[in-house]
Amino acid sequence: MGANNSNSSSIRQMIKDNKSKRSRNAIAEKAMPKLFVACAIISILTTIGIVFTLLAETFTFFDRISIVEFVTNKNWFPFTGEAHADYGIRALIAGTLTVTAIAMLVAIPVGLSAAIYLSEYASAKTRKIIKPILEVLAGVPTIVYGFFALTFVTPLLKEFIPTLKIFNALSPGIVVGIMIIPMIASLSEDAMNAVPNSMREGALALGATKFEVAMKVVLPAALSGVIASFVLGISRAIGETMIVTIAGGSRPTSDVDLTESIQTMTAYIVQVSQGDAGFGTTIYYSIYAVGMTLFLFTLIMNLLAQFISRKFREEY
Repeated sequence: MGANNSNSSSIRQMIKDNKSKRSRNAIAEKAMPKLFVACAIISILTTIGIVFTLLAETFTFFDRISIVEFVTNKNWFPFTGEAHADYGIRALIAGTLTVTAIAMLVAIPVGLSAAIYLSEYASAKTRKIIKPILEVLAGVPTIVYGFFALTFVTPLLKEFIPTLKIFNALSPGIVVGIMIIPMIASLSEDAMNAVPNSMREGALALGATKFEVAMKVVLPAALSGVIASFVLGISRAIGETMIVTIAGGSRPTSDVDLTESIQTMTAYIVQVSQGDAGFGTTIYYSIYAVGMTLFLFTLIMNLLAQFISRKFREEY
């Protein structure tokens, strides 16, 4: 009888515990969706707040400076006095695109080659060694890359290009490319790993070499993810700040000379944000106009990445 009573109490306790657990789960089931919705709303409101702030201050700038002058003028000299100041965004865009082009010339071949090697050639042991190294490279602060470009890459390049200035476009462009190699390599490798092994095996069975399988089967099949990684890399290069601020200089120019000092949109924003312009001045509001231009560039690149990704996914 005592054993039966003990078993009955144990069963009742288990039922009680299960009811309590179900009650807690029910509360979590009701609360978590509301928390997720709140987080989504906060993200949306934050984005709207950023865009609204940029637009409001940008309109203030264009009340003082003609948008036609802003787009068509080749000169950007905001610190020459209100009467003689030039606000031609083309000079900053030229510097930004120059650095971006150099960066992609470095990052795309190296990043794509690394992705092909990791996906198609590397053993599991080798992949476990190389992948963490790439991830560590991606985690290095950009200010460290900036001083690396200024104190190591620039002196090294001067050995081959004597006319290279201390502040130039070539050095930060190369280092920005090094910085975004892990992004392109990782995203491209993920896209290649998603290609079914049956496609590789079928190509090998038909007599294709491993290189032919990688270049003519796997790469075309993963092209949507690979192209998207390129576009995201371009977007990251356009928005880079510290490397170009430290190693690129502060000379806005529309001329493309890789050995001379340049200034990008992000570098100009940093320069003015350090206190070179007083609140309410035209120079102060110009950073919002430049910021809005930068925002439009990165938005277009992200939309392009999504479009290309969908387009190639439909084709392949």
